[in-house]
Amino acid sequence: MTQIRRAATEPRRRPKQERSRERIDAILATTMRLIGEKGIDAVTMKEVGALAGGPIATVYHYFPSKSAILAMLYERFSEESRARFGAIIAGISGPGDVTAAADRLLDDYYGRVAADPAIQDLQNAIQADKALQHLDIAETRHQAKMFCDHVAPMLKAEQREAFGRVVFLIFQLAGGVVRLALTQDKEEGRRTIEDYRSIIHTQLKLFL
Repeated sequence: MTQIRRAATEPRRRPKQERSRERIDAILATTMRLIGEKGIDAVTMKEVGALAGGPIATVYHYFPSKSAILAMLYERFSEESRARFGAIIAGISGPGDVTAAADRLLDDYYGRVAADPAIQDLQNAIQADKALQHLDIAETRHQAKMFCDHVAPMLKAEQREAFGRVVFLIFQLAGGVVRLALTQDKEEGRRTIEDYRSIIHTQLKLFL
């Protein structure tokens, strides 16, 4: 069953030729623009095809479903996230840098999602679609591992397993906290982020 769900959320084919890559880029850019304008639920494959410069058959040639388009959009969002993430954790040179890096990661993530309604809607859709939830969890595990691999050598050996579990939870819960903050008014949303920041600091201090 899991394999069936994943097949429905994966592109029919990966682009090898420049022309195919350009078509896929056009489909993805059009979908993201429409998501920002009207929300995911209102976006149709037919409209994506028409505005991307081709018939709906062209869209289905590469993507079996709207979920497959969302999956690739999330994949690209994750690639950019990893690059930004890597740049931030590269600045960690000792235990004293870890908490500041965690603050930067939280602020960077919140800033990106808050600044782009399409990203907000994409994140909500990933959480709501059972066929896509595994993408978010897998990406969280990957980013948590990146963080732990960088910080773990600074910890005692017996602390590392527990640290990994805590970091995974911090990263996974961050998405929900940011989504909550964005539904609140500006002041309440700010307090929500700051409360979560305090929780992160408390947990990290147990290890550093």
